[in-house]
Amino acid sequence: MNLLLSLTVFCLLPLALMAKENLPLNCIPRRSVPYHRDNARFFSENDVYNYSTMLLIEDKGVLMLGAREKVYALDLYNISQKRASVAWEATPGKKTDCKNKGKNAETECLNYIRILHKVGDDRMYVCGTNAFDPECYYMSFSDDALTFEKNMEDGKGKCPFDPFQRYASIMEGNELYSATSMNFLGSEPVLMRSSSGTIRTEFKSSWLNEPTFVSMAQMPESKESESGDDDKVYLFFSETAVECDCYNKLVVSRVARVCKGDLGGQRTLQKKWTTFLKARIDCPVLESQLPYIIRDAYRWCDPEKDWKSCIFYTVFTAQSDTSDLSAVCAYRVSDISRVFAEGKYKTPVPVETSFVKWVMYSGEVPVPRPGACINNEARKAGIQKTLDLPDRTLQFVKDKPLMDQIIQPIGDKPLLVRRGATFTQIIVNQMKAADGNKYPVMFIGTDKGTVLKAVNYDGEMFIIEEVQIFHPPQPIKILKFSNITIQDVHGQLYAGSDTGVAQIPLATCERSSSCMDCVLARDPHCGWNNALGKCVFISKSQRDIIQSVKVGDASLCPDADPIKPLNWSIREGEDLKLSCLPLSSLGKIIWQKNNINLTPSAALQLQDGLLIQNVSLSDAGRYRCLSVEHSRTKMHSITVIEHLVTIDLSDSGKDDRTVNPKAQTDCGSVTGLQVACALLGLAFLPFWPGTFTKAICVCLGVSLRVKVKSNLRRARTRRLYTPV
Repeated sequence: MNLLLSLTVFCLLPLALMAKENLPLNCIPRRSVPYHRDNARFFSENDVYNYSTMLLIEDKGVLMLGAREKVYALDLYNISQKRASVAWEATPGKKTDCKNKGKNAETECLNYIRILHKVGDDRMYVCGTNAFDPECYYMSFSDDALTFEKNMEDGKGKCPFDPFQRYASIMEGNELYSATSMNFLGSEPVLMRSSSGTIRTEFKSSWLNEPTFVSMAQMPESKESESGDDDKVYLFFSETAVECDCYNKLVVSRVARVCKGDLGGQRTLQKKWTTFLKARIDCPVLESQLPYIIRDAYRWCDPEKDWKSCIFYTVFTAQSDTSDLSAVCAYRVSDISRVFAEGKYKTPVPVETSFVKWVMYSGEVPVPRPGACINNEARKAGIQKTLDLPDRTLQFVKDKPLMDQIIQPIGDKPLLVRRGATFTQIIVNQMKAADGNKYPVMFIGTDKGTVLKAVNYDGEMFIIEEVQIFHPPQPIKILKFSNITIQDVHGQLYAGSDTGVAQIPLATCERSSSCMDCVLARDPHCGWNNALGKCVFISKSQRDIIQSVKVGDASLCPDADPIKPLNWSIREGEDLKLSCLPLSSLGKIIWQKNNINLTPSAALQLQDGLLIQNVSLSDAGRYRCLSVEHSRTKMHSITVIEHLVTIDLSDSGKDDRTVNPKAQTDCGSVTGLQVACALLGLAFLPFWPGTFTKAICVCLGVSLRVKVKSNLRRARTRRLYTPV
């Protein structure tokens, strides 16, 4: 059996190494934190679901929360405390109409809050699906009360009809930018700006082709622009590729952008975007032949730099069920902007059949450039607004909104690839570490109700921890971040799901109980305070702490205090389990006896401890459990626990030892049965090879069952001791 096991390991090890080489970025969290009620603060109410819309109003200390047929105002510092709430239910008539049109009365014909934006100082704009007839209202919060204003607005084009259809929206000033569907069937997608002069996309498959909208963000590109450029609004989505010449539909990821000053065209593209351009974005995962699909995007900007340094962090998942990988890719806004400003276009070309093929356009490009914002060059030519653009430019962008170049992520590869739970959301917060450098820290929500905390250190992706927030596991549908400080911890994270909302601090440094554990965690939020003797959140005024985020150099830590061993007294012939867990998922346990490393054959090394079977006098001694972990530059070890084992030589031990001969007899019987099986197999060999195989298998099965029963009888006669 040992030979067979050795051969199996020998054969499978190269395959495992190859799989690891094919996924060099496949990271595991250093620490996995199981669900516990104390992991987070929670809020939920009975019979209320889908807590998926949030608005933070930090100056009032309020988290606005939109759910199914309910709007809440929660205390931003402790969301378990509700400050106000108001019901917004679809009327019975709306629900009946919805049901009569074939929708589900229990899940679809209700009012799901989907739009929640701040307008001015004291007002909010809120929209709901309203049983497949979307409506919008203005709302105010004052004196711990939520109040709807009387005037209702039509929500078509602002809010989705279908509560389970993805959408995106932002509010800029008093103008709502929304990406959703315009009709009951969900078959008319639109990117629209709602204002005194509504502007929307053209209803053509070359503009939007069965899209799934993901995220939207504004970029202040007019600020300090030498060319007099305009601000932009970027939209991330996925759609069926019109440019793909394939038998089956291929879904690709896109980024589109429009200019905020767009007023539409005079004759061509009246009340339509004249600056709508889109490009494919790619997040290359090595093992995938199909493009990965974007699920969420977050705009991160360094407040001390201009917009060109901004980065879009995105999460992607596979579009087929054959892969369980998720990825994070990052894109520079300047790279995306350059493709739209300078890149070539794709154009549809008819082929011999009725199909249309999209190829790179190589002809003359009209002036002003199609899809460009109005800038100083256009103004010099007498074009002050998009209404002044010539029809030739407008017709070009109407027919050819797709760019030829595919936008690649920073480094042409994902920042992070991970197998297992599907990524659903991402948000990024910048932290200044003790070394004076700033690090973008990513918080990633999954479909299993966990949040991953990860940092990229000079190309090395490191997952600090994964925390189980929701139980039972369920997808995280939204993540928001606040800068508030609670108990010396700066920053709070808010996560919404179908059944509730959770609040967690950006860092829980006290999870690290030793200096080595704190430093090896490589968390830019945390460092070891030697004076206090604990791992603490780094404040702006507190920099005299031990931290090494780039390499995890725990040799900076002082020598740990000696550990008092646990004393065990056990009789010969008994079994003893010595418990020990590694400090992290990246750590490896090494056992020592009297300062000499134990080999696996000396005792049974389990995941959570050491099992010494059939204790004898030679097993007495001091056992030390070491957690060994490799940082970026060296290996570190720390003593987790020590056990001092002594043998009890009292008379009662001699009586118990009478059990051992029985066990030995059973073992001998098993061995004899195995030999008999082998001889029986040899006897059948001349007749038929299959008979030989069956004989061996049956006999080995019987012998193994006898051996298992023998061990079970032995186990029942022994007991595990507790420390004395």
